[in-house]
Amino acid sequence: MDIQEELRIAHAPATSSACVQAPPLSISQRLRTLRARFHITHVPNCIWSALFTALGGFVFGFDTGSIGSITVMSQFQERFSKTGHLSSTVQGLIVSTILITAAIASLVSGPLSDRISRTRTIALGAIVFAAGSVISCSAHALAQLLVGRCVAGVGEGLFLSARTVYAIEIAPASARGRLGSVVQLLVTTGIAAGYFVCYSTVRVGSSFSWRFPFGMQAVVSVVLAVGAPFLPHSPRWLRHVGRDAEAEIAWLKLGVISADAHKTEEHVRRDASERTNIWQELSHLWTKGIRTRTILGVFLMGMQQASGIDGVLYYAPVLFSQAGLSATTASFIASGVSGIINVVLTFAVQFFADKWSRRASMIRGGIVIGVAMILIGSLYASHASDTVAGRYAIIVLIYIFVVGYVASWAIVTRTICSEIQPMRTRAAATSLGQCANWVVNWAIAFSTPLFLARSSYGPYFLFGGCSLFTTLVCIGFQPETRGASLEEVDKAFEEPPWRVMLNKRKALARSGDGKDAASERAIYIQAGHEAGEGIPEQDIIRLPEVRFGGPWHHEHQLT
Repeated sequence: MDIQEELRIAHAPATSSACVQAPPLSISQRLRTLRARFHITHVPNCIWSALFTALGGFVFGFDTGSIGSITVMSQFQERFSKTGHLSSTVQGLIVSTILITAAIASLVSGPLSDRISRTRTIALGAIVFAAGSVISCSAHALAQLLVGRCVAGVGEGLFLSARTVYAIEIAPASARGRLGSVVQLLVTTGIAAGYFVCYSTVRVGSSFSWRFPFGMQAVVSVVLAVGAPFLPHSPRWLRHVGRDAEAEIAWLKLGVISADAHKTEEHVRRDASERTNIWQELSHLWTKGIRTRTILGVFLMGMQQASGIDGVLYYAPVLFSQAGLSATTASFIASGVSGIINVVLTFAVQFFADKWSRRASMIRGGIVIGVAMILIGSLYASHASDTVAGRYAIIVLIYIFVVGYVASWAIVTRTICSEIQPMRTRAAATSLGQCANWVVNWAIAFSTPLFLARSSYGPYFLFGGCSLFTTLVCIGFQPETRGASLEEVDKAFEEPPWRVMLNKRKALARSGDGKDAASERAIYIQAGHEAGEGIPEQDIIRLPEVRFGGPWHHEHQLT
């Protein structure tokens, strides 16, 4: 008898006359066993739901990372240009066409998601995007390609706005920034994937080199469209439409504990309003108490693109070639290093997203990206870019710009735009902000190649100036909203930060004027007398009543 047989008999139950083999464990049981053995914490379903809808961010990033590289492929240019070379105007038009229809569709996304739900709007947008990508993939003429880009833009405008609102609403207040960073992680992963896929297919001699990226993003969009309807509805949306009982069930499905659920949806009933048409919902954004938030959110979403980030992402090969690198080397750097920096940094930042101040992230990030762009423009304007050291300095500054943007504005801007709004205006405000984002994005994507053809330094000064101006606006008008409840956000907007800072400065100046200045302001009031009207209480010193000190004078007062 071998050792294994002895052990089997030794450990067999005493009451059993024969060894009964236990049924095999299922995959889920094995996973639970491993999780318990290695002390792996349970991941709530709200994380998985946000991660799945972030496939929309992956598709958006993939298109951003691939379309610029596609337009410089020789196979693509031979297909859509008689001369074998695309002009700057046509190149900008191909890249930016998707953004115009996306901007228009994003205006409809908010009111539509209020009616048919966030998840169904995501699914609808994904299937429309897939249809547009298929049209582009099968294009044989420039007109067909542009039609496909326009159709894809409609889908992108629908699902991106709804996805942002959904991720904010299913997250507890303590995890909103983390879930926002998860979405951004998928965006940057998509950008890197777009670079790498195009770098791989460019060596293929046929049209497969540029058709494959369009087909790949169509497949991912179909996966998103099929899976989104099976996700739990947003509990806030359920309460907004009067389905309170289902909202409680949705919180349970999402794995959010009761305390977080109550804090996350507080004031939803207060903000609930009757269902109105699209124009009435948009008009709510400009009512008293809301319009300041709307203006701030729309401004930040638009200026996020005016920083020049998509000019860098769309035209990275062009920018690196302008810096003096060969086309092959530029393509490698753009696809490899830029993509890897984006993904790694976004992954690292998500662990600090709910620990870092939203306000500080916008201000510090704006300073970094603004100064980087100004320095690049200065190197080109001074012709320092003609030297080897100057060219490498420009490359380093481009990466500093990307790092500063990914670690700050990329993470918090969309989160701020959503969380500063009450429930009744959140979807419409997010849609309007996304519209502004895409309008500015279109202007940047279309004009960047034209601008660079006429001035090597002008775009950088423009982007840097916009970033620094936005930083000043954040200093003066953006309150802190990290982990804040809706009530706390309401209070934060009652007094703008610039006024709070001014009041604090006055208080410090008043308390630090010194003894002599305090004596000049002080007004001494004797006992039994009152100060005149209009004199602040803090400037009054009341003198005590004076009496003789001996006990035999106890009954005698000095009058």
